[in-house]
Amino acid sequence: MKTIRWLGNTVFIILFALVTFFGIGPVLMADGTLKERLITLGIIIIIYIILALAFRYWRKKVR
Repeated sequence: MKTIRWLGNTVFIILFALVTFFGIGPVLMADGTLKERLITLGIIIIIYIILALAFRYWRKKVR
């Protein structure tokens, strides 16, 4: 049971890191208009919320 928890935590850490790297990077360093940046930011926030809810659901399921 511990290895499943450890593996799941590792997967979620990697997913959060990838979303941060590929999501926040374009928002901060993009040369597009402010509207494009805000749309991208909104999508990234939605992805973060979905990942956080999936992580909470997974943590409750593993217990």
